[in-house]
This record gives sequence, structure tokens and C-alpha cells, in this order.
Amino acid sequence: MSRLPLVIGALLKLGLVGTLATPLVAPQLAAQPPTPAATPAPAAAGAIVPSASLRVRGEQWDWFGSDPAGSYGFVGALLRVGLSQARPTTSWNIELAAPALLGLPNDAIAPPPRGQLGLGGTYYAANDQAGPPASVFVKQAWVRLGRPPSRGGHALRVGRFEFADGSEMTPRAATLAALKRDRVAHRLLGTFGWSHVGRSLDGAQYSFDIPGRVNVTALGALPTRGVFDVRGMSSLDVRVGYAAATKAFAWDGGSGEWRLFALAYQDGRTVVKTDNRLLATRQADVEDVRVGTLGAHYLNVMRTPAGEVDLLLWGAVQGGDWGELTQRSSAGAAEIGFQPGSTRPPGSIRVQPWIRAGYFRGSGDDDPTDARNRTFFQVLPTPRIYARMPFYNLMNLEDVFGSLSLRAARVTLRAEVHELRLAKSADLWYQGGGAFEPQTFGYAGRPSGGSRGLATLVDVGADVRLGALTLSAFAANASERAVIRNLFPGGAGRLLYLEAEIRRP
Repeated sequence: MSRLPLVIGALLKLGLVGTLATPLVAPQLAAQPPTPAATPAPAAAGAIVPSASLRVRGEQWDWFGSDPAGSYGFVGALLRVGLSQARPTTSWNIELAAPALLGLPNDAIAPPPRGQLGLGGTYYAANDQAGPPASVFVKQAWVRLGRPPSRGGHALRVGRFEFADGSEMTPRAATLAALKRDRVAHRLLGTFGWSHVGRSLDGAQYSFDIPGRVNVTALGALPTRGVFDVRGMSSLDVRVGYAAATKAFAWDGGSGEWRLFALAYQDGRTVVKTDNRLLATRQADVEDVRVGTLGAHYLNVMRTPAGEVDLLLWGAVQGGDWGELTQRSSAGAAEIGFQPGSTRPPGSIRVQPWIRAGYFRGSGDDDPTDARNRTFFQVLPTPRIYARMPFYNLMNLEDVFGSLSLRAARVTLRAEVHELRLAKSADLWYQGGGAFEPQTFGYAGRPSGGSRGLATLVDVGADVRLGALTLSAFAANASERAVIRNLFPGGAGRLLYLEAEIRRP
């Protein structure tokens, strides 16, 4: 029987308060000016500022097929409290996180190759199965020396912090800021903030910013445990290095931005890698994963008499070693959008529509017996931003999509349609977002059955902002195609969630 009534009841008992989600982890929110009630009073210069946030989300999963174990509901909550201080040339931040999961299903894991039946099974497998998982750990603890990037000059941040690739600069133009947040950031390195635990980095970040010219950012770090595992205190034997140069530009007819980036990844854990080789071959491969990524993005927003037209291009190539194999892979995205009437004077249009369409392709491997791995590796992303019902990611994937959002002062509505298929039928259907605990690789793969068609996904979401409180609802239906039907015959997959967030200040 569905547990959705229990989920809704738990939300009501908790007072419908919740989330820590920032715009980076709530991608359905388009760029909007804050309402007066949501804008906190500015803190005095050098003051120690307390902060607190709570997110509560009830999720109802109906996994593909007819297995009753794939239909369940559960509740996740995440409390964060912290103190911070910002001075002209020094600043610091200390924050604790307390995740908790209630009502996880204990039977939503099927024998291989079917595996976990939605994220309820994933949370259950990653945590102590003796009781409701909960913990308290240090989410952030860092010191920054120098001027922050928004103020120019040099800055060095050391400690535990959150970071997402593509978020180094925040454009002033609302459309550019929304594109970066929703369609650029987190593709390869992110906070995984939609999960009930999230991800931080232990390391150092350097930034050099010349206002109006270019931002240079570099970091070296270890990702923390977390994401699905509530024990988020320790870091993993995984090393990440990242460097990027970002340049904003503007002209009479619009504005834009480009970024060049490099990402190095080394995984020294002795875990079985997820790829399309035979299990015995993968178990015998104990060499490290060492993958380097070079990439770029380009954004351009043009003002026309009819409204704003935006263009997004993103691409990356990869090389290195996938254990005993040579890594050679790539990915690319092209998107276009239109906001009719967006160039009218402020206040002349009460509901702002935004129509978008795009194509993405992440390479797949066509020969599991040769010496190369051609599957695009998504590294350590926040998958849900690009897969709003996260039963897939950007590995071995082709995605043709269209979206429509309607934005008003306090309400945002968004709907998307995705046609999904595998890039190579000899490769796997991948799910996951990278390393999150010592004993598992972080990605799951299921056989394609020799097919490419994955699913047609239709979803709708709504967000209502009431001062410091944001209420969200989301529903998705994924009509299965041959790849999924081979493993889970009998029906489409669905996800419904209700979420509430409150943040102070």
C-alpha cells in the first residue's frame, strides 16, 4: 500500500517547515528579485551572524514495473545551524548539519541487475538498517584570507566548504544568473544538495578576481562522506583538483559569459568500478581511477523587441586511466531559450514565461572487451539538477528536452519533457552522482538488453515563496522504453514530493 498519507501526515506534524535549499539546490526556482519580507536586514560590518535552516521533504516513489516493493513513501529532514563573520580581508564560517530519515522502506532492493528501487532503497542501503538514520556533523568550517571574489583581489579559503563548478561568478543580469544556476553549475562538481545529507569538500580554494575582466579560481580537495549516508563527518580517499577562468561580457544588445575549466580526479579506494565489463574483470582491476577533464561553457543573452533570447553551449573531453583501461570520453550540450516580453519596462508584465529547448549527449562505450573506456564520467555532480526525477544521469545518455516556466512575484511554475535514450546500446544505464562512502563506487549501472530507448519523462513543479518560508511540490511520470522494460516490466515510474523550507537570516 502506498505510504503517501503517512508522508503527508508527518509533514503536517512537523509544521510544514523545512529546507536549507539555496537557489543552487532548488533548480526549479528561476531568478527572481527577493520580496521585501524575504530580505534580511544587513548585518553590521564585522558582526558575528548566526544562521539556521530546516528542510523537510516527503517523497512518494513508484518505481518502474509492478513490484509492490517499489511503491513507498518516506520523509527526510535536514537542519543546519551556523555562525559566520565577514571582515574586509578575513572571514570565517562554522556550520553543523543534522540529517534524519523516517520511514525508509526495508524491501526496496531487488537482486542484481535490478538493484535499488528508487532512492528510498538507496538511503536504506547506505545507512544503519537497525533504526531511523540520523546524525550530527560539521558541514562547513573554513577561514578565508583576502577579499572575496565579489570584491576583487586575491582570496584563499581553507577548511571544509561547499563548492559547485560553474558558480565562480554570479552575473548581475537575472537571465544569466538563472542559466548558470540551473543549466551550468553542478554538472561535474557539486554539493548534491537535493539529497538529505549533501556533500562538502575538505581542502583549499584560491580565487583572483578583476571586476569587469576575469575571475580565476583553483581548488584542491577531498570530498566528504554523505549524500545518501547520514554519517557525513569524514572525508574519502578521493582527490579532486579544479581550475577555471571565467569572463563576463556585455554590449548594447545583451550580455554573456564564457568559462574555460580543467578538472582532475583520482579515486584510490579499493572498490569495484561501475562500467560495462564483466564482473570478474572489474573485480580483478584494482588500479586507481585517474581522469582529467577539459571543458568550456558559453552563454549569450540577446535583447530583441519581442523579448530575450538566450543561447547556452557546454562541452567537455576526458582522458586518463579508468583503472587498467584508457579513458577517452566526451559530452556536450546546446540549448536555446526565449522569454517573450521580458524586455518591457519592469512591472508591465505580471507573469514571465520562459520557453527552452536543448540537446545533451554524454558518450558511451561500444566495446566492453577492448582497452578503452569511452563512457563519459560525471565525476562528483549534483545529478538532480539535470535529472529532476533522478533515475538517470549524464553518462551514456542522449537527452532531447523542452521546458516551460512561468514566473511571478512569489510563485514559479515549471514543466519539462525529456526524451531519453542511451548513447550506446553496448553500455549500461547509469544512475548516481559519484563517491559518497568508502565501500561503494558511487554509480550504479544496469544492462541495456541491447536497446537504447530509456524513457519519456514529463514533470511539473511549483514553488511558493512566503517570506522566509518556501513551499514546493513536484510530480513526475516516466514512461518506460525498451531498456527499462527489459528489467522492470509492468508500468511507468513516478515521483511525487512535497517540501517546505525555512531559512534564517
